[in-house]
Amino acid sequence: MLKLSGDRVGYILIAPFYLFLAVFIVSPILMNLYLSFTDYDFQQMTFVGWDNYEKLLQDSFFLISLKNTFVYTLFTLIFTMGPGLLFAEILNAKLIGLKGFRASLFIPYVTSMVAVSMVWLWMYEPSHGIFNVLLDSLGLPKIKWLYDTKFALLSIIIMSVWKFIGYNMVIYLAGLQGIPRDLYESASVDGAGVWRKFRHITLPMLKPVTFFLVVTGLINNFNVFEQIQILTNGGPMNATTTIVHQIYNRAFNEFQLGYAASMAIVLLGIIALITVTNFKYGNQTYDN
Repeated sequence: MLKLSGDRVGYILIAPFYLFLAVFIVSPILMNLYLSFTDYDFQQMTFVGWDNYEKLLQDSFFLISLKNTFVYTLFTLIFTMGPGLLFAEILNAKLIGLKGFRASLFIPYVTSMVAVSMVWLWMYEPSHGIFNVLLDSLGLPKIKWLYDTKFALLSIIIMSVWKFIGYNMVIYLAGLQGIPRDLYESASVDGAGVWRKFRHITLPMLKPVTFFLVVTGLINNFNVFEQIQILTNGGPMNATTTIVHQIYNRAFNEFQLGYAASMAIVLLGIIALITVTNFKYGNQTYDN
């Protein structure tokens, strides 16, 4: 009977993972990288070198989508993490009747983005949407939420914060419940108040959790697409178009697959750069 050494058994056991990684992750990235140097429209492929990347620098639609993506990512990240920590602190107090509150905050996260977007599309309806009905009842002018360049991106950010805040709340709550109670008791004996406990115990102990949420939040927010496609389709006047939305339009509406691939490579580069920077500098900050 053939006997395998411990090392060989280990390599055999991890081989399926690396096979999956090579077939479904590395190979598509390399293929997309090659496509980014071509002019491909599903029928004919022509190698064009760096033309697609040079075109990106002069493409006003792509530059607008880049700005919109950064704005969406920044504000969505801030307003899901801050209130998420606040709600986690409230739930960690273990007061009576908070289970329903926790469920109401987390249910939006596990609900399909398409379903959520359709509900909010109705809520943002200019004439009979719930927000404008409320404004009208208060004697305030109605707002064309998704049809006004001043409010369209803000409207999508509000919806995204509502959907994702529950996830951050749950992760922060898990972190809070992992903090030893002895630290708070010792601080109370030393005369520390609520704010000093939060600043010198809670925040430092939650640094690994915060780092995790920052990294994953940045990656997820840069890939925003579904709510854009359903609520505004990038409008009005490209006020809400994002990088992924532009990739989709160029690839499947205009059949410029090579050009769309170059956008995807730029997005991959941005996400990789931000992630590496977070791990190099952010992790050091959180560990100090």
